[in-house]
Amino acid sequence: MTPAELADAVLSAVRHAVEAGDLAVEVPATVTVERPRQKEHGDYATNVALQLAKQAGRPPREVAELVAARLRSAAGVEAVEVAGPGFLNVRLERAAAGETARTVVRAGAAYGRNGSEAGQRVNLEFVSANPTGPLHLGHVRWAAVGDCLGRIMSASGAEVTREFYINDAGSQMDKFGASIRARALGEQPPEDGYQGAYVADLAALVLEQEPGILELPADEQVPAFREAGYRVQLALQQQTLRSFRTEFDVWFSERTLHAEGGVEKAVATLREQGHVYDSEGAVWLRTTDFGDDKDRVLVRSDGSPTYFAADCAYYLSKRGRGFETCIIMLGADHHGYVNRLKAIAACAGDDPARFEMLIGQFVKVVQGGEDLKLSKRAGTVVTLEDVVDLAGVDAVRYALARSSTDSTMVLDIDLLTKRANENPVFYVQYAHARISGVLRNAAELGVERGSVDDFDPALLAHEREGDLLGVLAEFPAVVATAAELREVHRVARYLETLAGTYHRFYDACRVLPMGDEAPTDLTRARLWLCEATRIVLANGLGLLGVDAPERM
Repeated sequence: MTPAELADAVLSAVRHAVEAGDLAVEVPATVTVERPRQKEHGDYATNVALQLAKQAGRPPREVAELVAARLRSAAGVEAVEVAGPGFLNVRLERAAAGETARTVVRAGAAYGRNGSEAGQRVNLEFVSANPTGPLHLGHVRWAAVGDCLGRIMSASGAEVTREFYINDAGSQMDKFGASIRARALGEQPPEDGYQGAYVADLAALVLEQEPGILELPADEQVPAFREAGYRVQLALQQQTLRSFRTEFDVWFSERTLHAEGGVEKAVATLREQGHVYDSEGAVWLRTTDFGDDKDRVLVRSDGSPTYFAADCAYYLSKRGRGFETCIIMLGADHHGYVNRLKAIAACAGDDPARFEMLIGQFVKVVQGGEDLKLSKRAGTVVTLEDVVDLAGVDAVRYALARSSTDSTMVLDIDLLTKRANENPVFYVQYAHARISGVLRNAAELGVERGSVDDFDPALLAHEREGDLLGVLAEFPAVVATAAELREVHRVARYLETLAGTYHRFYDACRVLPMGDEAPTDLTRARLWLCEATRIVLANGLGLLGVDAPERM
């Protein structure tokens, strides 16, 4: 029995008490069922009586007794006790607890998927960068976390579109073109241009692809190098992200907002909403009506649109494409953007809560106890490729996913490349490889777990088996909570708990027969439990974009 199934049984008990006239309340849509911290309190606990007591006009313990009396007759429930101010502590029959293994194996790759975010159309924007250089350390965190969040929200039923906003408008693009041209001519880039060694590499690629570019008139060369360099660098960014297992559904060009009149349309739309006004020759958006510290200029007095105007147009583009929820992942230096961006939604007549900003704190990389600050290729920053070359995709993705984004973090290259239990990704992957090894050994011995009908869940009665079954049952709820709270680290930390629980089970419960021993029904039951654990580890690692190796 999973927590969701027990929650349904609790709701059914409440409903029966109401229908019998013993309890005068509205049956809630959901109830909380969770594993208690102390094992002596049972397998699960619920606070439903505390939740209903005020509405019922009765002491919580009285409500708890009414619900407990009916819950005790539910299939799979062994005992229900009323504890403390009105908690219900529930103990499951061993067969009911063991059924989790069968549930997991039957579901396979689908186990953990849930409908908590069903019906939501979500635009998830992350990594967004200028196409003027390699992706650097500032992009690394969101490349991993954003992709993981997309996977987790999709697994929870949301329709997620992953979007990369290409910052390809503005004067930096002309500086980029001038820098590439200078390198192509064997000259130094302008002082305010791009200095990294990668610019010379781009120049060589551009000359290879367009050998006649230097024969163009002088005033056409910078725009030509700008456009050619843009195409090459964007393709390199896309290749880098793909190799990091980060995929996007949409690559949205900022330029198109200007070229297709999106900015002008946005200003007109916001004016119709009554929040645009003219002052000192400029056009303003009255964002102070919605919590911003000052109103924002949309169009300068010289007639040129601001970056904020493009932000407005981009938001309205997303809404126009049918996205109900828009999530943007921003760096730690963008805290000041939150109120002004939410004000855009409010000025457009939307609920600002539907425009979410996730702030990620800084990441630093250390190796040999010292900060890694420079890149051989980019010159001044550590690139995503640098970090992956040092530690590998699995280690970097997992390390970034397991830390809450609201805290700064350190990527210790020495730890991430260590094949030891103190390396979290190794610890979890080794659990999967260890189970795969057990299953291979079983096959070599000719021991099969048998069909669904051969599995007797009641045999999984050892304390360590109960612990493992309990953790396996929690996985769908962990995924749903991670999606709801936008906290991917919950999945990684869960996997570490699961791996540790499996290792303790394996040390206490022998799975395969030894010597001339014949396999028993308990052998087969434990193979079911092993396979269920392997599936959940693989599914969880898949949500993080990390491999689940069969050998290590």
